[in-house]
Amino acid sequence: MDNLANLLSNVLNAEKIGKRTTCSKPSSKLIKNVLDIMQKDKYIGSYEIVEDGKGNIVKVNLIGKINKCGVITPRFSVKKDGFKKYEKRYLPAKGFGFIIVSTSKGIMTHVEAQELGLGGRLISYCY
Repeated sequence: MDNLANLLSNVLNAEKIGKRTTCSKPSSKLIKNVLDIMQKDKYIGSYEIVEDGKGNIVKVNLIGKINKCGVITPRFSVKKDGFKKYEKRYLPAKGFGFIIVSTSKGIMTHVEAQELGLGGRLISYCY
C-alpha cells in the first residue's frame, strides 16, 4: 500500500479523462509536500485536506497540465552529481518536468537540490 502512488495514479487518470477534480484517501505529510511542489510549479490547481476522522481525504483541483506523473520505487539514493542519470530515465527531455527528492533540507525538486549541492532519495516525478 503506497498512498502516494495511489494519489498520483488517481490524479493521472482524472487528467486523462478530463476531470477537473479528484479525491484520494488517506493523507500524509509526504503527500502534502509533494502536492505543494506540484502546485508551486503549476501542474495542479489548489488542493484541500478534508478531515474525516479516518485518515483524511485529499481533494485536488486539476488544470490539465500533467502529461505523466508517478512514484519512483525503489527509492534510489542519489549523490549531488548523480541526477543526470535519473533525469534521462524518468523525464522525456532536459528541462521538462521535475523529479521530487527527499533531502536533508526537506523535500524539493531535483533542480533545487542541484543548486544547493544536495543528494537524497528519489520520491516521484512529474511532467
